[in-house]
Amino acid sequence: MFKIPLLIAKIFQKPRLQRYSGGLFFIFLPLGLFSCVDIPDFDNTPRIEFNSITKETVEVTEFSTQIVDKVTITVNFEDGDGDLGINSDEANDDKYIQSGWANYQLITYVKQRNGTFEKVDFIEDAMMFFPVLKPDGVAGPIKGKLDLHQDRYHTSFSTPNVVKYEVRIRDRAMNVSNVIETDTITVMLDL
Repeated sequence: MFKIPLLIAKIFQKPRLQRYSGGLFFIFLPLGLFSCVDIPDFDNTPRIEFNSITKETVEVTEFSTQIVDKVTITVNFEDGDGDLGINSDEANDDKYIQSGWANYQLITYVKQRNGTFEKVDFIEDAMMFFPVLKPDGVAGPIKGKLDLHQDRYHTSFSTPNVVKYEVRIRDRAMNVSNVIETDTITVMLDL
């Protein structure tokens, strides 16, 4: 009559419970971890959104000492197949040269006296590259922050100008992202 409760009590005695719980922990831990990972379902066309814009003015000594405004535009990005960025061999590919821009493009808008912004074409805004973001080459979703850079060298003709940029990127399959607009920033320009 008391055999069943006594048997249950023996199974759930502390030493036996500890022995079983350790094994169960190692069985259920991997199952729990894998069930928590959701693989994002991003489109294969990259998507970007504006994060920030900063400027650092530095002295650069190459052939002579020059002052440079180093502008950094940070964008948040996502891409379904992860084919963002190009290596140095791809930089001279005809598909980029013929299209007039590389894997990211900046369009500069300069604030006018009347408060409107006017597009100003700078040749250095077109052929700009960022490196491969997924060097393992395995196709799959990728998401993160990307810093895009633009250097504006000061000359004796440079004046401070309020600017903003339109930015777009593209992947190696030539899928072009949406266009984003940055906040304004003051840089030295020769206009």
